Amino acid sequence: MTALLDRAGLAALVPHAGAMCLWDELLAADETTVHVRTRRHADADHPLRRDGRLAALHLIEYGAQAMAVHGGWLAKTADGAGGARPGVLAAVRDLALHVERIDDLAAPLECSARRLVANAGGWMYEFRLHAGERTLATGRASVILAT
Repeated sequence: MTALLDRAGLAALVPHAGAMCLWDELLAADETTVHVRTRRHADADHPLRRDGRLAALHLIEYGAQAMAVHGGWLAKTADGAGGARPGVLAAVRDLALHVERIDDLAAPLECSARRLVANAGGWMYEFRLHAGERTLATGRASVILAT
């Protein structure tokens, strides 16, 4: 699958800078969905690693950043400027983690997210993170947008 945007293009869409920009490629996006991919979870210098490991709990950040990528992509396609509106992760619901860690995964990490709610106050998405056919995490997340 050919990427719509590479890492540099994604970095222009999200408020996350440098190594904290976790996604490498935007594979697909439309009005309600986004699909992103990365291989950075295996990087020894990953900024979220603790004691040499990257816990599955960090998949929440990956899911939230997929949401930010989608918001930035929507802004870019709407007005050409790009950039996700700043927001705060307010809630994570129905989170199911199917692994303990992700730094040892050989396959690229991917996230498919679908926007369920969008209004002036924020967004709610459902997401699925996977490596190949293996589901790593699923859940829903809400973001309150800054005013």
